Amino acid sequence: MLGGVETRSVSPVFVGRADELAVLTDALTRAAGQEPQAMLIGGEAGVGKTRLTEEFLCEADRRGAVVAVGGCVEIGAEGLPFAPFSTALRTLHRLLPGELASAAAGQEDELARILPELGDTPRGPHDEESTARLFELTARMLERLAADRTVVLVLEDLHWADTSTRHLLSYLFRTLVSGRLVIVATYRADDVHRRHPLRPLLAELDRLRTVQRIELSRFNRAEVRRQLAGILAAQPDEDFVDSVFDRSDGNAFFVEELVASKESGCRTGLTESLRDLLLVRVEVLPDETQGLVRIVAEGGSTVEYPLLRAVAGLTEDELIEALRAAVGANILLATPDGDGYRFRHSLVREAVSDDLLPGERARVNRRYAEAMEADGTLVRAEERVIRLASYWYHANDPAKALPAVLAASVAARRRHAYSEQLRLLERAMDLWDSAPEDVREALRPADYTEVYPPCGCDPATTALQRLDLLAEATVAARYGGERDRALKITKTALRLLEDDRDPLRAAWFWTERSRLIAGLGRGDGWEEIAKAQDLVRGLPPSQVHAEVLVRAASWGMLHKPGPGNLAAAERAVEYARMVGAEETELNARITVGALLTDSGDAPGGLAEMHAVRERATELGLTMLAGRAHINLTSQLESLGRSREAVELAEQGVELVRRSRLMDSEAWVCGNKAESLYSLGRWEEAAEAARRTLLVGQSAAPRGCASARLAYLALGRGELTEAAHQLAAAHVHFGSHETRPQPQHRIPLYRLAIGLAAAEGRIADVRAETSAAAAYGFPLGQHRYAWPLLLAAATAEADARGLPAAEAGRDAALDVLRTAARPLATPVPVWTAHAEYVRAELRRAEARDTLADWTAVEQAVRPLERPYLLARACHRLAEALLAAGDREPAAALLREAYATAERIGARTLREDLALLARRARLPLTGTDSAAAPPASETDPVEALGLTSRERDVLRLVAAGSTNRKIAEELFISPKTASVHVSNILAKLGVTGRGEAAALAHRLRLFAPPAPVSPRPEAARPGV
Repeated sequence: MLGGVETRSVSPVFVGRADELAVLTDALTRAAGQEPQAMLIGGEAGVGKTRLTEEFLCEADRRGAVVAVGGCVEIGAEGLPFAPFSTALRTLHRLLPGELASAAAGQEDELARILPELGDTPRGPHDEESTARLFELTARMLERLAADRTVVLVLEDLHWADTSTRHLLSYLFRTLVSGRLVIVATYRADDVHRRHPLRPLLAELDRLRTVQRIELSRFNRAEVRRQLAGILAAQPDEDFVDSVFDRSDGNAFFVEELVASKESGCRTGLTESLRDLLLVRVEVLPDETQGLVRIVAEGGSTVEYPLLRAVAGLTEDELIEALRAAVGANILLATPDGDGYRFRHSLVREAVSDDLLPGERARVNRRYAEAMEADGTLVRAEERVIRLASYWYHANDPAKALPAVLAASVAARRRHAYSEQLRLLERAMDLWDSAPEDVREALRPADYTEVYPPCGCDPATTALQRLDLLAEATVAARYGGERDRALKITKTALRLLEDDRDPLRAAWFWTERSRLIAGLGRGDGWEEIAKAQDLVRGLPPSQVHAEVLVRAASWGMLHKPGPGNLAAAERAVEYARMVGAEETELNARITVGALLTDSGDAPGGLAEMHAVRERATELGLTMLAGRAHINLTSQLESLGRSREAVELAEQGVELVRRSRLMDSEAWVCGNKAESLYSLGRWEEAAEAARRTLLVGQSAAPRGCASARLAYLALGRGELTEAAHQLAAAHVHFGSHETRPQPQHRIPLYRLAIGLAAAEGRIADVRAETSAAAAYGFPLGQHRYAWPLLLAAATAEADARGLPAAEAGRDAALDVLRTAARPLATPVPVWTAHAEYVRAELRRAEARDTLADWTAVEQAVRPLERPYLLARACHRLAEALLAAGDREPAAALLREAYATAERIGARTLREDLALLARRARLPLTGTDSAAAPPASETDPVEALGLTSRERDVLRLVAAGSTNRKIAEELFISPKTASVHVSNILAKLGVTGRGEAAALAHRLRLFAPPAPVSPRPEAARPGV
């Protein structure tokens, strides 16, 4: 089904390019196996990209593929949003109407932003995820459409692509994973200079292994000779071949032009100038036809016949004759759909356009604009406003251009083409001073600026001001991902406001700067929020005032938890209610609910967030409903209600996924991963964390996902992977914030402690613990602090007897006790953690008792925390064995071992197995009777170590080097090194530090007796 394909070459023979065509046809074959293919074809203008594409499409047609072609449109700096995709999808809509309707089912209103034929474009929602949501819907529609048929999309002239088209293409190349789909994009390589906007995309795509890039070179002399033979239908004279090859330098299009010039009798007109070569055949056309060609050149890549008829100033007969002459001379071609005309090659159009005089160009553009204003049906409705803005702008008429450009910016925003909206708003700002005052006074405030107050009390009667454009451009730049540009715009606006005291508008711009600075990783945004607070202090309630208070409270909740944040959030709710801003009110109420829960009022906080979730869902405010799910699942986990958190997270994922809120889904999935980890469902937790990395657009949720994967790797004993994920989390969170968020920073300290402990680096454990204690554990952060203290206390206990750990032990334990003393234990899960920390601190001093570990096990058992319970059972079993109570110890070991085996906790499983082996206790089987203890059980032999390896391990555990070991055992350093390598292999560790840590953790060698044991106290506090 060859739809929308045209042949523009005059060479009947396809010359060369056999290897390149083979690559393309091979991609077609692979696509037939449900493996989407992404291809880039680059080369200089005229080198043969179009001809290669035509041959490929003919082959695709022979194989039964559905083909759709779309070209990027050059109509000025702003471009037509999604132009090539709209054209290609329109072809698919015509060829496969039922199939495309089925693929788009349920999302027609959103997809209409790219393919207007699907229905009316909705007015909202607009947010920073709008574009990603549209891209995801487009990708899924294409995958469904290509599920049972091969679909080939060709996007031509990518060097002219608008920003939205480039971003969508990049998204598709990165995310398409199924379907019989081939996407081919062509671009003119010689136009992609160092600062061309396509250049970063090409660099990005080069890094993707799924994208194949084909670069076309010029023809050699033999290929030029074959091309000439095909055009002339005879063998060319060798002198003529030399002349054409020298003049064309192997460029296929120039070869065609040279032959055409010779055949039309224009040989004397040829010069060495490329521009003259391209113009020479236009200049021999009749004057009327030349004039028409100039008009078409200024109209854009394609000009519709009705529009051309309105602009040309010719009778219909004269117009048809002129068009016939231009088509016959191979200057113009009819478009595939038959309703317009385009140049056979864009190089000719550019040469003709460049040849226009300045006044002539402005006059032609004015004629286009006037014709379109007189008859709105001359072009497609979705193109009309943007093309009209371009024509008026190039007509050099600011009075007409400014309103047209602003109207085009609104149209671009409604298609989620925020980058194009920004370019148009910047163009409007350039036109602002040139436009007559009466024109500016007739304009009204910008179409969408969130809570920004339009200049003047009544937007319906107050004229638009430049400050309004800056506000609108700020939002457009933020939504389009151009945060640097948005930051510069806010700086310009605040400079304007220095002379015009307007605290509300200044506060709005400072709030935007806070958001942008935090998003760019250049600070935490507090300084800007503080300035906004100063500006609105004492002013009557307003939506801006409420928004400033919400952001201040939210910032405090995340960065500096304390009671003052709750008061600010409650005041934001009150102000928002006063001014009827329900969306702002609901947002503030989520913050209130989270702060209430953190401060100890869990029932009140959860009820408030549930109420917001229900109301936001009812109003269709999916982003707010998503935020409610994010905070609810987080708070439920903090309360130890992990199973509830998972159930609510699954509902939240379903809700936000339907609306394609990528970051919201990432946050909910990240919270779900945390709760699944707590519940011991580690495989599901890993899957949820990986999903977070896949869909997350912002750094913070991706950082949380990396941290969660690091926790999992640490529990599984995969230390290299844990270190990798910890480093990735640090990169995601960055080091820019003067006040890092505790919910991000404390878990990273915890992971660093766990990793250092596993590798036997007790000094690093203490350094990280001291840093965490100095950082502090603010209100509501006990959920992160208790696991950190438990990890550090366990590391100290495991390192007891390690020579390197003796110095500084008392100080390290004092740091832990001091940090634990003020921490809250509002619910059983944290009470259990406090009990566990106390027992580990006593174990670190060899003062732990059977009663201590019995209390820990009893506190943990009622919780749904299988990993924590298995660890507690391990310690209690160890204590029972020391007391000679083997049967209950055996039962606990089997229970803990089964849990470790089920969840994949390899390190714990190995520790349990070693303890059971030393005690000669079975870990499997139904017989619960413990085997009698061996009279002389050697724990080192249980590990499979020889007598000599035991001696070496003892010295390794004491911190000895290979040279020191050799001296002590009277062996060579090389032999000592061999023994150490064998020991590491048998213990399953990667370094000496890990071996030493394992030896001490398992008490393979008796630790030295305490110098002065402290008297036993009756269950002292931490």
